[in-house]
Amino acid sequence: MTASGATARDKRLAALGTAVFAVAPATVAGLIPWLVTRWRVQQPVPGGLPAQCAGVLLIGAGAAVITNSVVRFALEGVGTPAPFAPPKHLVVGGFYRFVRNPMYVAIGAAVTGQGLVLGQPKVFGLAALGAVPVVAFVRFYEEPTLARKFGVDYDVYCKNVPRWVPRRPHGGRANPAAA
Repeated sequence: MTASGATARDKRLAALGTAVFAVAPATVAGLIPWLVTRWRVQQPVPGGLPAQCAGVLLIGAGAAVITNSVVRFALEGVGTPAPFAPPKHLVVGGFYRFVRNPMYVAIGAAVTGQGLVLGQPKVFGLAALGAVPVVAFVRFYEEPTLARKFGVDYDVYCKNVPRWVPRRPHGGRANPAAA
């Protein structure tokens, strides 16, 4: 069964599960920085208006990528990003063509953007500290689990799409795993 051949019930459950899962990135990218800063702007902001503009761009881009990626799990993967309700199909479209972990990268960008907007250096530390368990989770749980579940398709995907630093899709194909 392909993602397009999923039943309406499968798609509804995936959409519901993904909507529930969306609380996790919202908490990490929004609630935790708020708890640390109460979103107070340090005066003057280091880097001034250019830093704040860059921060706004990072926050906006991060939010767009997170939203797109979460939706893609429901539509393409017919599942959620959460380990307790994983996708039935390997998600390789959208931002997943450029980087294997767009949600994690986007959360880091959104948190870093808040540090720039607020002029709060401690938010950069929060982003760096948050990266440690994410990298460990990806390397020691997520990747081995996906390799077992999707086999050769995942191996081909990993060879063609970088883990953290986005790049142009391999060969311009939307689905390198189908190569």
